[in-house]
Amino acid sequence: RSSSVPSFKLSYYNEYKSYLRTMSEVADNINNMSISEKQKDIPQKKAAKKQKGGGGGNESQELNPWPAYIQDRITIFDKLYGQYQEFLKTVDRKPIKITLPDGNTVEGESWTTTPYDVASGISAGLANNSIISKVNGDLWDLDRPLESDCSIELLNFDSDQGKEVYWHSTAHILGEAMERKYGGCLCYGPPIAEGFYYDIYLGADASVSEADYNGLESIMKSIVKEKQPFQRLEMTKADLLEMFKYNKFKCRIIENKITTPTTTVYRCGPLIDLCRGPHVRNTGKIKTLKVVKNSSTYWEGKADMESLQRIYGISFPDNKLMKEWKVFQEEAAKRDHRKIGLQQELFFFHELSAGSCFWLPRGARIYNTLVQWIQEEYIKRGFSEVVTPNMYNTKLWECSGHWQHYQDNMFSFDVEKEKYALKPMNCPGHCLMFGHRPRSWRELPLRLADFGVLHRNELSGALSGLTRVRRFQQDDAHIFCTPDQITEEIRGCLEFLNAVYSIIGFTYELKLSTRPEKFLGELSVWDEAESKLKKALDDFGAPWTVDPGDGAFYGPKIDITIRDALKRPHQCATIQLDFQLPIRFDLVYNAPDGTEKRPVIIHRAILGSVERMTGILTENFGGKWPFWLSPRQVMVVPVMPMFNDYAVEIRNKLHSKNLAIDCDLDDGATLNKKVRNAQLAQYNFIFVVGEKERDAGTVNVRTRDNQVHGEITVEAITDKLLRLKNSKANDDKLE
Repeated sequence: RSSSVPSFKLSYYNEYKSYLRTMSEVADNINNMSISEKQKDIPQKKAAKKQKGGGGGNESQELNPWPAYIQDRITIFDKLYGQYQEFLKTVDRKPIKITLPDGNTVEGESWTTTPYDVASGISAGLANNSIISKVNGDLWDLDRPLESDCSIELLNFDSDQGKEVYWHSTAHILGEAMERKYGGCLCYGPPIAEGFYYDIYLGADASVSEADYNGLESIMKSIVKEKQPFQRLEMTKADLLEMFKYNKFKCRIIENKITTPTTTVYRCGPLIDLCRGPHVRNTGKIKTLKVVKNSSTYWEGKADMESLQRIYGISFPDNKLMKEWKVFQEEAAKRDHRKIGLQQELFFFHELSAGSCFWLPRGARIYNTLVQWIQEEYIKRGFSEVVTPNMYNTKLWECSGHWQHYQDNMFSFDVEKEKYALKPMNCPGHCLMFGHRPRSWRELPLRLADFGVLHRNELSGALSGLTRVRRFQQDDAHIFCTPDQITEEIRGCLEFLNAVYSIIGFTYELKLSTRPEKFLGELSVWDEAESKLKKALDDFGAPWTVDPGDGAFYGPKIDITIRDALKRPHQCATIQLDFQLPIRFDLVYNAPDGTEKRPVIIHRAILGSVERMTGILTENFGGKWPFWLSPRQVMVVPVMPMFNDYAVEIRNKLHSKNLAIDCDLDDGATLNKKVRNAQLAQYNFIFVVGEKERDAGTVNVRTRDNQVHGEITVEAITDKLLRLKNSKANDDKLE
């Protein structure tokens, strides 16, 4: 990942270039003053060494010799790092004041004192547990000297940024192991929500297999044992292109994505990689790690580019955390919605329509229940549901701006010499609706909701069950309002969100994403909009944080992250302000003073994609659906064949009330077997009926958890079940 953060003050940059020119004749004789002889000799000493354990045979063996580019990189790095160390000797050291989070200050020396020194001065435990520091709000290597008066904060693994740095550093360890095992060309190696991955190009036909995992882990563990320091160096683009001339992917990044005169590389052992950092102090900070899976991908996700191999991993600073993670993965595997979907006959996918779900009757019941629920909420909250076309002439998308930025993700085709595309979102169509006739301020806010079918051309390799599909529907709505109505409408969206997530049982976190560096519109309009969002969030009363600069280019937004029963994060809902679409579509309304004013659009979704939400709910409940959502609410079990007619009579009565009820009329199965089958199939309630129940007009009720409610009249249990269904309770408690 490229960087624009300098390793020393930009004010020194020109001086540094001048110094390099004077040092050019002696640079080759300067030793790398911070690299031990042992580390400098790593390629020579390690090339012939085989890694033991795990994979067995060739799977665990390193290349011998290593690729020549490894030593070539080190030669360039040593030369430039030595020059940098000599330059640092010429920089004036001055006393600096370092402010701690509690307001206390400590003294230090510029270009000498490091965050690790500060931490060590407080306590050895603090220094040992710190992953990374923040200096004046920016992430900063623990061993990187401080440059001037500053504030400092020390982060451990418990913090989100601490985890990100920890996993990013482990990605570099994986990258080093991949080069030592495969050679090839490393591409991107970022941290992700849980762990990290590294992409590598091995040629058109080569691939990674699960048999490689243990061998990779063995190399990674040896790297950890060596406690290789992470060393940071700022380099010019010319030097970077020379260092990475063997790797066309790194050269693409350098030439196309680095816009500053210099950027940084990081070294650990023989690996030197283009990276903005920061990193942990050394590889020994990684206490336990695991390679977890691999896949194929394309360079930057583009199907017409080179095919890459991607390897994923996870790491922790404590073995206990790794054990907990493994238990969590086992539980998550049991709850995998793709597995449950097949077991419970809810849905399936087929290669003849990849990325489009086939909803079976029981799955369609869940799907429709969610849609109907939101539709009921729309009526309460003043939304008007509309139906819009599925395909449009691409002139619409050119007007909205989507064609310029999103056409690769759209399905397009020719119709009578005109190009059309399936809609990937509803907002442009809703703009046409708003603008098709004059609008008055009296009509605002106008809340348009749409469950229209959407299509997005996701890469086949990115498709993943219900969580990443090509065909989907979402509870999409757009609110056209005046600027003065923004606060009230946003507050209404938040209340809507809270009502829905409270019923499902999700907790959530709110984050205000503010104006990005590249934005459209007037600064004053942005400031006013952000102020209104802040007021709406404050009025709502739930905790929220700010994510500076992460808003969309067309307006600020509120990001909502939900957490399921396994505490996993998901982003489904969205609330976004949009100033640009009304301008692009020239939308206006007649104001009270007779002038034409521009409306503001609020993009809003609660469930998000119904497909994705169904997948999340499947895993959240582990297939054990609450009664109101359940595709199998009641199973009627006759004790003998002679009571089958009574069982069918009960089924018909409850079916007429739109309850999902079935009968087990298998005369070859015992009563206990029928009851057990119903419990395993996750029927919420089992009605056992025999002579006594038939004569009294009752059923004997028990639950899938074997709680016995006893004998209840058919009328009474019907009323209880309908109340339970309408309450949308998740505990299946009969009242």
